[in-house]
Amino acid sequence: MSLESARTFLAEKAPDLEILELETSTATVALAAAAHGVEPGQIAKTLAFRVGERQVLVVAGGEARIDNRKMRETFGGKAKMLDAETVLALTGHPVGGVCPFGLATPLPVYCDVSLRAFAEVLPAAGALNSAVRLTPSRLAELVEAEWVDVCKQPVTA
Repeated sequence: MSLESARTFLAEKAPDLEILELETSTATVALAAAAHGVEPGQIAKTLAFRVGERQVLVVAGGEARIDNRKMRETFGGKAKMLDAETVLALTGHPVGGVCPFGLATPLPVYCDVSLRAFAEVLPAAGALNSAVRLTPSRLAELVEAEWVDVCKQPVTA
């Protein structure tokens, strides 16, 4: 059902986008990057957190790591990652296929600036083997996301 809710959302809001369904799992950043032939940072991972009494989704680049201090400053409290069962209940999507499309529960979505390093990103589309290719700005626009800076800067050699 999760893939179907993402498909319905995209058909309504972005009928030009194609959901890519692969024969192989894309449930982790490494698997998704290899399967789609892109850099790991281009995989737009959707993470679910509880901050106080509210739940939020943060979509970040595949290699980005959450910075707890930035999360606290941005959201006004300590952020706790939600467990897989809660994520499935809130989003309707299984961990590994979580995306900001076709959510079971209306949730605020935030896009981390780490996504802007790439011309094209690939968030999942509700299943462990699905994704969509689009620009970071289009992703944020589709899900009415606010841009935030909540990840650590990657260490460059």
